[in-house]
Amino acid sequence: METLRSKDRLVVEAFAEFDPAKSLGLPPSAPLKIRSLSVFDASESQTLVYIGTGGGKIILASSVPPSTSSGSGVDSGKGAVEFLRSVSVGSGIVESIRVLSEIGTVLLLSEGSVYLVDLLLLQPVRKLGFLKDVAAVVRSSRSSEESKSGPLRDWLSKAEILSPGQKLFQKLGSSIRANGIASRILEPQRGGDSCFIAAAAAKKIVLMELLVPGSTDVNSDSGIVSVRLKEVPGIDGVKTMAWLGNSIILGNLEGYTLFSTTDGNITPLFSLPESSGPPQLKSLFGNKEALMLVDNVGVIVNNSGQPVGGSLIFQYIPDSIGEIPSYIVIANDGRMDLFRRKTGACVQSVSYAKPGSGYCIVANDDQGRGEMIVFATPYKVICYRKLPAEEQIKNLLRKKKINEAICLVEELESEGEFTKELLSFVHAQLGFLLLFDLHFEEAVNHFLLSETMQPPEIFPFIMRDPNLWSHLVPRNRYWGLHPPPVPIEEVIDDGLMSIQRAIFLKKAGLDTAADEDFLLNPPSKHDLLESAIKNIIRYLRISREKDLIPQVREGVDTLLMYLYRALNLVDDMEKLASSENYCIVEELEMLLDDSRHLRTLAFLYASKGLCSQALTVWRILAKNYSTGLWKDHASLVENESLDSSMDSSSGPMIAATEASKLLQESSDEDLILEHLEWIADIDQELAIEVLTSEKRVNQLLPEKVLASVDPRKVEIHQRYLQWLIEDQDCDDTRYHTLYALSLARTAIETIEIGLEKKGNDSRNREENISSSQLVEYYKYSVRDRLQLFLQASDLYDPEEILAVIEGSELWLEKAILYRKMGEETMVLQILALKLEDSEAAEQYCLEIGRNDAYMQLLDLYLNPEDGKEPMFKAAVRLLHNRGVSLDPLQVLEKLSPQMPLHLASDTILRMLRARVHHRCQGQIIHSISRAVNLDAQLAKFEERSRHVQINDESICDSCRSRLGTKLFAMYPDDSVVCYKCYRRQGESTSTRGRNFKQDAVFKPGWLLFEEGISNESSLASSPPSSHCNSGYLAEKLIIFFAGEIRVIYTTWSFFSWIATETRVLVLLRKMMHLIVERVAYETR
Repeated sequence: METLRSKDRLVVEAFAEFDPAKSLGLPPSAPLKIRSLSVFDASESQTLVYIGTGGGKIILASSVPPSTSSGSGVDSGKGAVEFLRSVSVGSGIVESIRVLSEIGTVLLLSEGSVYLVDLLLLQPVRKLGFLKDVAAVVRSSRSSEESKSGPLRDWLSKAEILSPGQKLFQKLGSSIRANGIASRILEPQRGGDSCFIAAAAAKKIVLMELLVPGSTDVNSDSGIVSVRLKEVPGIDGVKTMAWLGNSIILGNLEGYTLFSTTDGNITPLFSLPESSGPPQLKSLFGNKEALMLVDNVGVIVNNSGQPVGGSLIFQYIPDSIGEIPSYIVIANDGRMDLFRRKTGACVQSVSYAKPGSGYCIVANDDQGRGEMIVFATPYKVICYRKLPAEEQIKNLLRKKKINEAICLVEELESEGEFTKELLSFVHAQLGFLLLFDLHFEEAVNHFLLSETMQPPEIFPFIMRDPNLWSHLVPRNRYWGLHPPPVPIEEVIDDGLMSIQRAIFLKKAGLDTAADEDFLLNPPSKHDLLESAIKNIIRYLRISREKDLIPQVREGVDTLLMYLYRALNLVDDMEKLASSENYCIVEELEMLLDDSRHLRTLAFLYASKGLCSQALTVWRILAKNYSTGLWKDHASLVENESLDSSMDSSSGPMIAATEASKLLQESSDEDLILEHLEWIADIDQELAIEVLTSEKRVNQLLPEKVLASVDPRKVEIHQRYLQWLIEDQDCDDTRYHTLYALSLARTAIETIEIGLEKKGNDSRNREENISSSQLVEYYKYSVRDRLQLFLQASDLYDPEEILAVIEGSELWLEKAILYRKMGEETMVLQILALKLEDSEAAEQYCLEIGRNDAYMQLLDLYLNPEDGKEPMFKAAVRLLHNRGVSLDPLQVLEKLSPQMPLHLASDTILRMLRARVHHRCQGQIIHSISRAVNLDAQLAKFEERSRHVQINDESICDSCRSRLGTKLFAMYPDDSVVCYKCYRRQGESTSTRGRNFKQDAVFKPGWLLFEEGISNESSLASSPPSSHCNSGYLAEKLIIFFAGEIRVIYTTWSFFSWIATETRVLVLLRKMMHLIVERVAYETR
């Protein structure tokens, strides 16, 4: 932070002067020499100034500082100093004056004696006769609570409780001498106010308490107060003192020492060099710190004598030291200097006399407000008042010391001396001054630092009043240091005129307040205007992020667009227009249209929901891209040499893309269909996205869409119908048929185009190859879509589609259609003979599910039409895969004599083995079923044969009542209930909570049979050796016994290839017999 120069700052201001000799009527030939000075703030509007002269006179003057209107900083009255009265102390020099406000007394030191007089000098001066050879006097400033206790309170009656600070004198006692300290009490009086004084007399320190009597006066040395004192010997040559709390710092020619009033200890602080000047001490505000002077260096110490903060280095050894808040004031040889207490910088110097004029004094009231300080030369007194911070800044700004004012603001802000409101006000004021001085960047920086400044205050600089937002501009009353706001161009014009005038005055040898940089290098209007607009844009951008009312937001965004347009910032204009904004369209519509910023206008229309106007603009841009509407004039001039093909392709595409984004969210059918055509002319994909958008609330009517789309744009028709059917689940047969017909026609056209490409001349072979590859890709893509749709949908009219593709090569599509129509023969002919797809033909027969379909396919293989050769390999494959399910006799009848013998024999053998296997399998299943049925009948019989015995002790398991001769019921889980409980619970649920319909009961010995999975097709097409563990016919025999479940798996596939049925039945009977015996054994 830059340090302020002394001549730049005005911290205190003189408001009155006073000549003591003139006030007493003395002639100029006999002036009074001022030797001491004291100030007392009697009230907020009056300050008493006590002046001690070299002839023993005390002069009392009343000073009335100028009043300042609250908050305005404008003086409402002039200050003055008025002579009141004077008294004479003697003929000696009045060395020191101390105002004891607690007891309404003024203490005077003259020729080694101490005198007391009332504040207004109305009573005679009284001398304290017991004090002699006094060199220095200091008072202790205590609060009202602290004044009730002090270093002399230990002489009170023993019944009173003493504070720790009073124990020193109680320990020392009231005898004549104790530990070398003498004591004397002069008629102490109870009650009233008191004040503590320390006086350096000869080789001792005298601690006194001056009390105002509570009732009638008693005889005392003063006659108006009672005095109690304590003498502390052993301290010699004291020249200055400062009382800080419970410590007194003493200064003599040898150095500084610390005396404690609580325990009497004396601690040396440090010694002064032999060549140093006399010691000086100044108690600072609050009496917790003091300024200790060593030659021209001031050190601030606390009540323990320890330095706090930094040192203050003065240019000379001061005669006197004073203080106002945050500043140290020193005086010497006719001049007064002010230093910042925290930084040690000299901020103001005042000189009233020539060097060598003599001793000067500066004084202030240590216990007062600190707003006034009095400076005295040997013959004159000048009263100063401290200017408020805003007055100091205002004074610098009046002198055009803007940089110095900024430094002062930063300094005060860092020290916390400014309120937030005042700081914001000052930043705003600085911003306006810098703005009119053409420092636009710095001006905006200060605007941004102000929390109270509103964006409407900038509006008059952008748009001339009156305008739409004139009523929003706050009428803030600044300090009147800058002219009223006008458009920024006029500000720049006036500023340039001032610069030219300053240049002329400088050449004439006159000083001006203009900026030196501007005088050396005068700026151009274009550069200044560009800088101003850029910085105002920066301010408005940041203001947009604040919480503003809607009207102010409208002004900020609209004027921001004005400024963007002024600098032709197209990207920023479009970004603002396309984002959420508060721009007023009516204010910008004509402006953007005239400047040909149509893209920005289109984005602005869209952001305000004016889709129709926005689409119209995009349509104009798409059709007139070559006229330069895509670029501003400057960029066109700069880029004339660029390839125009880029604009011819990208311009319309961008317009169509932006228009499609609007249409995708719109539900206005007429608007969409109106603009769909020109978008489709540019890019059909964008048109498809518009029609199939899921963003709109209400979808378009398919009838209107299909009627409005150009029939030549087949891709749009197909994609829209596909979306309608697949994504919207449309089940209208018309649209399914239209989609299939469109795909079929496209497939036929692509096949024809592919055939034409094959006949092209060899000179264009390379081009033909690439084109044919594209056609092939497109052809397969369309055919795949057609085939998938024909297979998936059942809502189209197959006959209508067949009529279109009848004469084409779309055989697979024909097969699908014939299949939909139920024409099995035609399907088999196409699959087997036209496409020669045996696998597909067999799969179709499997879907039919009848054996005659296989026989029909076999007949087609062996007896093809149209002169084709028999397809023996396909026929053998069919018999190998499906022969086991065919009738051998029918197969033999169908076989052709031309078929190879080894192929026929193998097929017939497999068919015969399969027939035997199926018969054995059926018999085994029949036998097992009979066994299970028999077991079930036996279990049912046993359940019905169960008996239950009821005696006199039997009770109902539900209500716990005796059954006796009542009717009862028994559930399958053996629970017994009375008839009443049975009717209440029902048949299916017992008292134990078991539901027999959901949880069946199985008794020991019951047999259950669960069939496995039979894979007949796998067996028929695989060799016998592969079925040993295949699970071809696996049954589970489940035995429930004693609450346990036993599962026995029996694999019957082992018997699949037994030659005779007899052995199978014998083995089955043996196995069943073993199982029954095992069950019977476990039952026993």
